[in-house]
Amino acid sequence: MPARTRYLDPAVLARLGSLDLKAKAIVEGVLSGLHRSPYRGFSVEFAEYRPYLPGDALTTIDWKVFARSDRHYVKKFEEDTNLDCHLLLDVSRSMRYGSRGVTKREYGAYLAASLAYLMHRQRDAVGLIAFDDRIVQRIPPSARTGHLRRLLLALETLPEGARTDVAKPLGDLVKVLAKRGLVVVISDLLDDPRRVIDGLRLFRQRGTDVIVFHVLDHEELAFTFADAARFRDEESATEVYADPATVRDQYLQTVGSFVDTYRRELGGAGIDYQLLDTSLPLDHALHAYLTARGSA
Repeated sequence: MPARTRYLDPAVLARLGSLDLKAKAIVEGVLSGLHRSPYRGFSVEFAEYRPYLPGDALTTIDWKVFARSDRHYVKKFEEDTNLDCHLLLDVSRSMRYGSRGVTKREYGAYLAASLAYLMHRQRDAVGLIAFDDRIVQRIPPSARTGHLRRLLLALETLPEGARTDVAKPLGDLVKVLAKRGLVVVISDLLDDPRRVIDGLRLFRQRGTDVIVFHVLDHEELAFTFADAARFRDEESATEVYADPATVRDQYLQTVGSFVDTYRRELGGAGIDYQLLDTSLPLDHALHAYLTARGSA
């Protein structure tokens, strides 16, 4: 296990147990039986043997070699390649909001660290992209020794973001993806839902599996404020004076419609959508999601 860093919480990893994050869509490559191969009907060429590693499918073990050597070896084929996973973390100013100690950005960083660890453990290539209205930092996917540490350290020093424009970075990324894989978006999605949804659909059209973690602060969802106050937009600095008792019902209706639009439209496009409330323990939310995904 890598050395502990701020955003790799042992309590979260302990609860995740042996769950593996596996792509549901067809991806280019098979590793340890976790991912479905797109090369159906094609013959595969044997490349070499390699030692068995925890997590490898038992069906890949060459039992004849075991009988001769008393060692477990796995047949590796030319087609066996890692899944490329791109973790996209929103670092725009709106992600700095946090009503209960942890900001949406911090919550997203904890989530990204946990997912990176899971992907690295199953020997998939994982990379990190930080974005606001553009891609501000990019670490290409890799499964090499030391790469996870590099990614976790990058999460410690994320750049300060500006305004939100989720659709533009998505469009920039889809143009440079070399092969199908997995894209994980971690964002509050405070943008025009239509543009964001259209941008995510581009990945699905290319055969890329997509997961969206919609991270919102508890107060953004529940609006439990009691006293009249000035509410400030983190990105535009616009301030609005409001009495919560007067605007609460309309606010909750608007937010509910906002969330329902993402849930309905992304689900219809074959994109996994998970709403995360930052007041809830991340390990519970992530464990429940991965359990459901693993049984799908």
